[in-house]
Amino acid sequence: MEMGRVLLVRVISGIARGRKLKTLKGRETRPTGDKVKESLFNIIYPLLSGALMLDIFAGTGSIGIEALSRGAEKCVFIEKNRQCVKIIAENLALCGFSDVGEIIPSDVLPALAALGRKKSKFDIIFLDPPYRSTLLVPVLAAIAENALVAEDGIVVVEHHADDNNWWSSVQWHIKRRKKYGDTAITFLTPAKLEGGERNGNCNLPGKF
Repeated sequence: MEMGRVLLVRVISGIARGRKLKTLKGRETRPTGDKVKESLFNIIYPLLSGALMLDIFAGTGSIGIEALSRGAEKCVFIEKNRQCVKIIAENLALCGFSDVGEIIPSDVLPALAALGRKKSKFDIIFLDPPYRSTLLVPVLAAIAENALVAEDGIVVVEHHADDNNWWSSVQWHIKRRKKYGDTAITFLTPAKLEGGERNGNCNLPGKF
């Protein structure tokens, strides 16, 4: 819901249900709407309990906080905007999640490289860059190169529904795509290579 230039964002389910989250005024950030968020979490529900999550281009942290509210064990937020970093910290405190949320105040590619050096693995990686961002290709490549997806993990990309030229079939398998007006959510799993050829079978049978 939008009132003037202030977008109202809330946690829609779980232990922090109903908490109103702080956001930036204006249109510098584009939080995921309730309809899209509810559909997303209905789909990834089987993966949430005890999950380690990475929220890239985190904005005000609403997706990662929603995951924590619904049972994720920990969420790492990558966000370079200092105002947003402050708001994420405030929203984590507001919801009682400060101990299970880690914020990396950095550009995304150096942050992913640092996580790779730490051998970090995530069950769910969520990306919501500015629509038609040229960063999607290098970010997905960095996720693959740094082996950040846990076994049976998934990458979720929110993007403009007409923007379909950003993913590499060599690195990723599209498991599912959902459209909501101008918004699309695409679910990716790492491509498996067998005998030098790409294997299109997903290692998440029955979950999506």
